[in-house]
Amino acid sequence: MHDSPFLRACRRLPVDHTPVWFMRQAGRSLPEYRRVRADVPMLEACARPDMIVEITMQPVRRHDVDAAIYFSDIVVPLKAIGIDLDIRTGVGPVVAEPIRDDSGVKRLRDIEPDDVGFVSEAVGRLVEELDGRPLIGFAGGPFTLASYLIEGGPSKNHERTKALMYGEPETWAELMRRLSAITLGFLKVQIDAGASAVQLFDSWAGALSAEDYRDNVLPYSASIFAALADREVPRIHFGVGTGELLSLLSEAGADVVGVDWRVPLDKAAQRVQPGTALQGNLDPATLFAPWEAVEERARSVLDRGRAAEGHIFNLGHGVLPNTDPDMLTRLTEFVHEETRR
Repeated sequence: MHDSPFLRACRRLPVDHTPVWFMRQAGRSLPEYRRVRADVPMLEACARPDMIVEITMQPVRRHDVDAAIYFSDIVVPLKAIGIDLDIRTGVGPVVAEPIRDDSGVKRLRDIEPDDVGFVSEAVGRLVEELDGRPLIGFAGGPFTLASYLIEGGPSKNHERTKALMYGEPETWAELMRRLSAITLGFLKVQIDAGASAVQLFDSWAGALSAEDYRDNVLPYSASIFAALADREVPRIHFGVGTGELLSLLSEAGADVVGVDWRVPLDKAAQRVQPGTALQGNLDPATLFAPWEAVEERARSVLDRGRAAEGHIFNLGHGVLPNTDPDMLTRLTEFVHEETRR
């Protein structure tokens, strides 16, 4: 396990090829995923160990990626502690009673391992089936979870979230403390069950200025990473539209910073803290172009990635639903062959 290219790249050690995995690789574009999920709501699928194992393994079997990503959703721990929410097709997470004041914040309690026993069971089964291939656990970052809870669902402008952050700093701080504890607890359950790396998806952190992120989010993300330091598993940090925040994402304490497609990796390498590996960052839309264009752009990502202390090839965000799965398989083979040492 420790000699896997993925874990070695996370630790900035020499690898025999650049490792590959894809965000949202577990599903969406795969017909076998759509068949399994046909009549099963998302949150139900995320709570059934048999489905978690099958969906997590599907892209590993098809693409031969270097790591599996645990199939779940960032709102699963919120659902597990009793928050009334659902994931609506074409919309995303929707919260029945948004949290916008102190009384709402108090509804958030710590997560206990028994709340997510299905996670421990699924991770244990996956580690056995993966047979030495790393499993990445994941959780949503505190800002992104806060935004869903405050807005009541997805938001373009995060206006209610920012209004609470600016206008009620004490309420905001308590909300972030509680969400950080929930996120940390959820990640620990996955690590204790056998996950060999974790990724913190603070998907919407790019909606913030660097100053707002430093003052209102960084301390909480940093507390999560610090509390995981003794687990000795690589910690990955990713957000969308975070080009101006890359230094801060790195400062929070991650071993690896995920870079979206907007910033070339050689530029990103100059922005992160020393001792940080990079993950990314082919534009997901590239996969709809002819193979010659995909190959050219993937080679550019690999060339620029050499400026990083360690590089894991990935997309600059999630796999788009209508992506041809064969293109992902071919891309994985290309990266492996192109970087074979």
